[in-house]
Amino acid sequence: SADDEGLTRIALTAFPTGEREDRNHPVLREAAAQLTAYFAGRRRVFDLPLHPAGTPFQRRVWEELRKIPYGETRSYKEVAQAVGAPRAFRAVGMANHRNPLLIVTPCHRVIAADGALRGFACGLERKAFLLRLERENFQKNTVILNC
Repeated sequence: SADDEGLTRIALTAFPTGEREDRNHPVLREAAAQLTAYFAGRRRVFDLPLHPAGTPFQRRVWEELRKIPYGETRSYKEVAQAVGAPRAFRAVGMANHRNPLLIVTPCHRVIAADGALRGFACGLERKAFLLRLERENFQKNTVILNC
């Protein structure tokens, strides 16, 4: 869904009460095109106006998540340190859980410090799928030059 300021939610299930999809909204058309390109392996960075609702801390975490490069991961602890709250790794996990812009704000790129997959609002199978998709597309599209 979107409002006049930008994309507000990406849902893999039905929209919550009061929200609806407007397929003619220009932000939603562009979001659909960019997500299609992402899943086809042709897009690594999203360029959309975003307007997620959240607390100031959540918005700081979400902004930090958008800095994680395609095909890479960060731990909850690393994200907490990056937002200036090194002991708030559990709060980072809760901000991830409340992320309304799945994939565009890549909370799937945040993993446990030991490398294990932890928490994802849409299930760990989908988190693993997204990480695998990015890893495979990254490797497939990387050119190695021998000098």
